[in-house]
Amino acid sequence: MNKSTFVYVTYIRTTPEKLWSSLTTSEFIKQYWFGMDCISDWQPGSPWKLVFSDGRVADAGEILEANPPARLVIKWQNQWNEEMKAEGHTVCTFEIEAAPDIGPKAVKLSVTHTMDRQDSKFIGAVSGGWPKILSNLKSLLETGETVLARSK
Repeated sequence: MNKSTFVYVTYIRTTPEKLWSSLTTSEFIKQYWFGMDCISDWQPGSPWKLVFSDGRVADAGEILEANPPARLVIKWQNQWNEEMKAEGHTVCTFEIEAAPDIGPKAVKLSVTHTMDRQDSKFIGAVSGGWPKILSNLKSLLETGETVLARSK
């Protein structure tokens, strides 16, 4: 079966534990994900939701794997765009590993977002969104401020 895949790799000056926490703490997520609320208890099989600031559900799914501080896998489906919702579920994998060859406090974050569908509009959309979100995350962890302002 053909897949659509987006992969993003970045190096962040932090620890694996702090990066894990930044990916799984709702109040921290809101700071770099443009005010979005991420709701889950982060346990395998648990529900997961990404909610707009006005209360609408953007994406919903479940936690497939949670292995702190190394790996988080979430299956989700878009909820607000009917065309993307019709494409079905995607799987997003976050892999965190120390990268001492890069620097003493360097952590490698790899995000792989896939869908079992060729030419997915959803994967096309996240390929524009993930770089913005992850740039904000990196900046927030390293400087205490995000790089990109929240869209109005």
